[in-house]
Amino acid sequence: MKKADHVLVTGGAGFIGAHTVVELLQAGFKVTVVDNLERSDHKIVEGIEAITKTKVDFHKIDCLNYGSLDSLFAQNEFSSVIHFAAFKSVNESVVEPVNYYKNNIGSLVTMLEVMKKHQVNDLIFSSSCTVYGQPDSIPVDETAPFKRAESPYGATKQMCERILEDAATVGFRVISLRYFNPIGAHESALIGELPIGVPNNLVPYVTQTAAGLRAKLTVFGSDYNTPDGSCVRDYIHVVDVATAHVKAITFLNKQTATNLFEAFNLGTGVGVSVLELVKKFIDVTGINVAYTIGPRRPGDVEKVYGNPQKIDKAFGWKTKYSLGESLLHAWNWEKKIRNK
Repeated sequence: MKKADHVLVTGGAGFIGAHTVVELLQAGFKVTVVDNLERSDHKIVEGIEAITKTKVDFHKIDCLNYGSLDSLFAQNEFSSVIHFAAFKSVNESVVEPVNYYKNNIGSLVTMLEVMKKHQVNDLIFSSSCTVYGQPDSIPVDETAPFKRAESPYGATKQMCERILEDAATVGFRVISLRYFNPIGAHESALIGELPIGVPNNLVPYVTQTAAGLRAKLTVFGSDYNTPDGSCVRDYIHVVDVATAHVKAITFLNKQTATNLFEAFNLGTGVGVSVLELVKKFIDVTGINVAYTIGPRRPGDVEKVYGNPQKIDKAFGWKTKYSLGESLLHAWNWEKKIRNK
């Protein structure tokens, strides 16, 4: 085993993590996956195996557990870590802020402690556009200052990035990828987003409503300063997000610096409103989605979409999938898991 090829992926049974594991395996990397399965399902690991025809080296581990991570590192020679493991709901974080601070920040600090002990210095971090708060101008680029986060979730990502900036001064090499809104599913419909309980993200709620699991979708807010009054976001296909992680590891491997922190936006550069997305879903699937307009939701940013020029220049990375394709893939996944 060559150390340079062995990547540890935390949260690898989650939505973005699973798609990234597929891309890594298909690119020839050796991959080890850890996930506590609290908010995911082992069926996703089976989906990865079905796509890649590869047995996944999977370990059920909570990244807050130093002893379990320490043991795993002792048994392997990891070259780098991709850290996805975190709670990710803006809305839930408003209701349960302490859980978010403990889990999202604590798991990163624990991981850094274990990495330091075992002299693994390269980390790709799963960050978020929520670090920008409500930016002064859009499309937002990486030079934009962090405004006060609109949610505890966003605050955890800001704090984690600060921790990583400081860690980068003492020997770590870090790429922070600031996602906008990942949606869609693998074209095979063998893996996709699998929310536990009521979805917190828009697209799974749309697909579950279309499938008849939900009576109707609530669009939160109609009086935002946007063309149709609903929030505007930058929706990006999850496979495009996944391929960027492979590019990030390749980029990091080529760097000669021993201390490094770089942040990159991961978006399409196109803003789409909630109502536009719902209408596009109806157009591409031919399935009606019942929706109602509700009040604004605490923690939501009015509008944000990203400028992806920095990552394009550094990685040669561009998005491949359109919004329509992303929604169609999400719907195919929904039909697959509902056996429709």
